[in-house]
Amino acid sequence: MTNNESQTLDGHPNHPEIDQSDRVLPRNLRQTGDPGIEMLVSTRVRKSPFFDKSFNEEGAWRCTVYNRVYHPRGLVEPEDGGAMKEYEALTESVTLWDVAVERQIRVKGPDAEALTDYVITRDATSIEPMKGKYVILCNEDGGILNDPVLLRVAEDEFWFSISDSTLMQWIQGVNVGMDFDVEVDEIDVAPMQIQGPLSEDVMVEVVGDEVSEIPYYGLMDTQINGCDVLVSQTGFSGEKGFEVYVKDASENAERVWDPVMEEVKAHGGRQIAPGHHRRIAAGILSWGQDMDHETSPFQVNLGYQVPEDKEGDYIGKEELERQEELIEGGEYPFNLKLVGLKIAGEPIRDYAPDFWIISDPETGEECGYMTSPWWNPELETNIGLGFVPAEKLESETDALLNDEVYEHDLDLEFEVHLPDEYAEADDEPAFATVAEVPFKESVNPSAREQAKLNARKESEE
Repeated sequence: MTNNESQTLDGHPNHPEIDQSDRVLPRNLRQTGDPGIEMLVSTRVRKSPFFDKSFNEEGAWRCTVYNRVYHPRGLVEPEDGGAMKEYEALTESVTLWDVAVERQIRVKGPDAEALTDYVITRDATSIEPMKGKYVILCNEDGGILNDPVLLRVAEDEFWFSISDSTLMQWIQGVNVGMDFDVEVDEIDVAPMQIQGPLSEDVMVEVVGDEVSEIPYYGLMDTQINGCDVLVSQTGFSGEKGFEVYVKDASENAERVWDPVMEEVKAHGGRQIAPGHHRRIAAGILSWGQDMDHETSPFQVNLGYQVPEDKEGDYIGKEELERQEELIEGGEYPFNLKLVGLKIAGEPIRDYAPDFWIISDPETGEECGYMTSPWWNPELETNIGLGFVPAEKLESETDALLNDEVYEHDLDLEFEVHLPDEYAEADDEPAFATVAEVPFKESVNPSAREQAKLNARKESEE
């Protein structure tokens, strides 16, 4: 779709046929493509403690800004295979990621559990020390503010390993009103991820055999090269993986990085950018792309994050329970819902610079947009996540508009307006069908995936 073609309906640039009326701030859907601009490096944006390693030593050739920190997003040059060469390393050997952009917000003090429980939808009181959990925080309207990995490192101390939205000021603001006996700070801790089938082999060499005993979302205090670190069995890939949280990172980050990088290379691996191609296949969401502060968990396959039996109050509870009651009663309170799509066209081998437009093949009307598309080699098709009209899902599939819509491939088609480089024919949309999410199972299934797997097992018995 060209820039001129994006000027729809009397020159309105933002595709008004797509119903964003339930948002205060609509998504910018204008199809501008990649203008080939240069990233300005300045002191206004933070350099992570791994910056020199990623960009000057390992040759990261591009970056984005995530949590106001420069974030490497390309290690293999396009002429050498680009992002799909990085996918190969992730799924076949082992990779190291610079994810210091996951800034660590610490809540510490006698009321740490009480404050944490009040700002997350899940039950913080059930998280034992040295355990973690994937959680969401919502505002009073039920919109998702952040979806961090929450680490309970002690009885009175939690770390929020945050996604790409400011969270420290929100928690501090909540505390101003509630006056919990806690300190809320960003701490000098920088994580790296070791992801891929050989990640455990690497970690055994780096920290010893005891790392194999860490359960999924379990934590372990240890040392690497004489530096204190916290290790968790977590990651953003759907593959086997670990995260290493380097303490006193401004001093110790490179001393930890070097022996880990050495072992990764010794096992045939390399540094790569965070594996968005693989996380899409695993159905893992990215804040800012697939959801934001105006997105309800019930729109994006996160309904399981809204517990029915949590005793404590939390921010957004009243509104989320209202939404859940409406959905259970057959009334879906949102215009659009995120679904998985298998998409025709040429292989999408890199990040999409726009939210590509989705249209209804029966009417030709624009009706939604893609958030996270990519090519999947195992399925030999393009896959992705995108928002489509809830009304069409309900009327044409008889699917309940809760998370069941993700559990099967559906006989429901849309069209995706791909850029010409991916389209089968210039200016022609590609057909897409609603698909089961995840597209590819994770090595460590999430609570949502595990519930689905258990349900299938029970139905087969």
